[in-house]
Amino acid sequence: MLDIKDATTEDFAALEGQSFCITGLDADVSLVLSEVKILGSGERKGGAFSTLWQGPTSPGLAQGAYSLSQASFGTHEIFLVPVAQSEAGFQYEAVFT
Repeated sequence: MLDIKDATTEDFAALEGQSFCITGLDADVSLVLSEVKILGSGERKGGAFSTLWQGPTSPGLAQGAYSLSQASFGTHEIFLVPVAQSEAGFQYEAVFT
């Protein structure tokens, strides 16, 4: 399982295109990790980075911490911010510094 405190861009890049499940809501919500972007220096080993997640058109999630699960990722609390909406659904960003 991935230790989120030590996770790097490489750890997340290996999971691009995979589905993650948000649990603890009225119904489970599936998000796909669509992009990992290096942001520059940060306190984290390997530097800061962001992740972009594609969600469904409904429900839209408010900014906040969500429990994301995936087999090789494990279950971790990730703070998501809605950043875009299209016909494909909502996109969310998480930043790791």
